[in-house]
Amino acid sequence: MIVGLENWALARPELFLAAATALLLIYGVVRGEIATAFVSVATAVALLVTAALLFLPYREGTAFASLFIADRLTATMKALVLVGSAVAILMSRAYFEQAKAWRFEYPLVVALATLGMMLMISANDLMALYVGLELQSLALYVIAAFQRDSVRSTEAGVKYFVLGSVASGMLLFGSSLIYGFCGGTAFVQISGALADGRSAEIGVIIGLVFVVAGLAFKVSAVPFHMWTPDVYEGAPTPVTALFAVAPKIAAMSLLVSVLMGPFKPLFAQWQQIIVVASVFSMALGAFAALRQQNIKRLMAYSSIGNVGYVLLGVASGTEKGIQAVVFYLAIYMVMTLGVFATILMMKRRNIMVEEVSDLAGLARSQPMMAFGMLIFMFSLAGIPPLAGFWGKLYIFMAAVEAKLFVPAGLGVLASVVASYYYLRIVKVMYFDEPAEAIDRPSFGVNRVVALVAAFLIAIFSLVPQPLSLIAEAAAKGLFQ
Repeated sequence: MIVGLENWALARPELFLAAATALLLIYGVVRGEIATAFVSVATAVALLVTAALLFLPYREGTAFASLFIADRLTATMKALVLVGSAVAILMSRAYFEQAKAWRFEYPLVVALATLGMMLMISANDLMALYVGLELQSLALYVIAAFQRDSVRSTEAGVKYFVLGSVASGMLLFGSSLIYGFCGGTAFVQISGALADGRSAEIGVIIGLVFVVAGLAFKVSAVPFHMWTPDVYEGAPTPVTALFAVAPKIAAMSLLVSVLMGPFKPLFAQWQQIIVVASVFSMALGAFAALRQQNIKRLMAYSSIGNVGYVLLGVASGTEKGIQAVVFYLAIYMVMTLGVFATILMMKRRNIMVEEVSDLAGLARSQPMMAFGMLIFMFSLAGIPPLAGFWGKLYIFMAAVEAKLFVPAGLGVLASVVASYYYLRIVKVMYFDEPAEAIDRPSFGVNRVVALVAAFLIAIFSLVPQPLSLIAEAAAKGLFQ
């Protein structure tokens, strides 16, 4: 275990990503728009190299006066975020080129958002947490409205900015209350103050509620979900794919670190909040999506439901619960990227289509695309033996072991209800009268992403043990 201000090597991946982003920004400014293709590929490569640096060599410890922490959980979650962001950048090019909005700034803003997510995940202090969160948020506000000639995109960016600012204010207010009652912002100081008996202070509990509310907005948990459907529908589709994956994983990792770290002594208090948010998120995700006709909006409610399942694992407060959270998030990332890669291939006369009805008869005109979507929908529905089934099974088993019988039962019922709208898409593709045929997709990045995602879902379905072992190792550090 390495401790101290001088151990900057623990932050080597973040420093590398910051330096690479700065150099690519200079290159883009000097070369102009002709640099866009190179900058996008180079940024994706830099993100993947950063992921490799997390483990080569692997180190644990704290740095920068204990503001920054590196362990197995943070490394695993950062790797998921980096891979998700890199794939989202590669998926974006064809879409933005067609919209005549492909500029070199886009991948660099995504890289800055990813850097903020990494700082969030490794935060070991409320101030470090806030700095990482704001770096991520400011970058995401920009890319939500990146297609500035589109009214929908601009509206999505403004809504996300306004509501995100409110959530950030709530989090900062909660942090100030915690500082006032605990005498410090470092997680170690907070943990020590709570161990000394300050957990009975009502101000600490109120501060924790505000912090959890701010983080609940970032993962779009009920009742802080209101931005999600509008932003998912209005933002450019590649941006929606990014929003659905990387920020959610980073915010969920941060939520786990905060609740299972300094606020573990307040488990009885925050468990109630997380259980309620989990149950309502699962219910809203199941019922609100039943009548959705836009696939992106449907996926927004699906993401809210999936956040509910993950929160159920967090509410268990056990090692198996956190293991299930990591396992589920990895599978969710693959499933979601596969779905959005398929959505990006849906074009009719070279114009993007997003309605469920546009998929009618897809199995006849594009059987491989339909089969890939079938795998993703069945997995999201949790139909055995696909990977999504194992993810939900681990979550519910952890909840049952923690004696959360009612929330687990409600989760199973919500999963059954949610299966309807996933299976409805399959029904439309395979049994409805054919609509006008979808254009045959070229062999581009999105097709490769969809094929790889379907392959990984199949592998996880048949052999879930390797991913389960990775999740187990990540969770173990919190309980040592």
